[in-house]
Amino acid sequence: MAQKEVKGRIASVKNIQKITRAMEMIAAARLRKAEQRVTRLRDYASAVRRMTRQAAEAAGSIPNVPLLAERDSEDRVGIILFTGDRGLAGGFNSQIIRAGARLARDLEAQGKEVVFFASGRRGVSSLRFRGYEPEGAFEGFTDRPAYANAREMASAVMAAYVDGKVDRVEVIYNHFVSAMSQTVTRETLLPLKEASIMESGDGDRDGSAPTGHSALVEYEPGPDEILERLVPAYVEISIFRAMLESTASEHGARMTAMRNASENASDIIADLTLQMNRERQAEITQEIMEVVAGAESLV
Repeated sequence: MAQKEVKGRIASVKNIQKITRAMEMIAAARLRKAEQRVTRLRDYASAVRRMTRQAAEAAGSIPNVPLLAERDSEDRVGIILFTGDRGLAGGFNSQIIRAGARLARDLEAQGKEVVFFASGRRGVSSLRFRGYEPEGAFEGFTDRPAYANAREMASAVMAAYVDGKVDRVEVIYNHFVSAMSQTVTRETLLPLKEASIMESGDGDRDGSAPTGHSALVEYEPGPDEILERLVPAYVEISIFRAMLESTASEHGARMTAMRNASENASDIIADLTLQMNRERQAEITQEIMEVVAGAESLV
């Protein structure tokens, strides 16, 4: 490879490194805000979960709420995938797609019909590429989701469940642990009798400990009516929390991926610089040999 060509490759890699470093800084700034949002929402979601559980216990028998009803059979299963609108985030999107596709294959092998809902352009396009047309496609907000986005998705999912289009709903998202670690998580969202909000013996998903006793609460209006209001709110909060977890995970994964790309660019630059110096040294040696040979021919 000519020395001029090596110089051109070094300049090109340096330009790419500037971009990856800038993207790393942007992702780091967004990560801090996303982490704060998801940390605050975890406490609120846990409180709603406890309130819903206590209202269900106080109601005695499960009220006639469609979202609380269990189906005789679960022939149609809805799967909600939370991905990002953009790539360049390492395996963030691909691991969610693989988990969803793996679950779909397992369910189809059991003779069940799979209905997909997807948040994020990457998830929507990947599902369509694999031959699945999402029942609900929600795009354009994954960098900073708002509660209105969660409400829109929750409305579509709850309507599909109430109308009998799905008998169970599973959620797959990246649970944010740290900037370096995200865990693919699968949870049952509907029916709520199978979801974690109806369990009284375990702590919440975020690690808070169980209280060990039920609070004595007088409900006005009655627990049945309160539960009817709480259940849709909990579905919305659950979806919003998955969105925020996914957003924080995406920024963390992108920051890590861009940092690794910058470090790899530094290694490439070092290798190319060494190669260029060797070629320069070889050219100088060749010129000296030519001068010496020319001088010897004149003697």
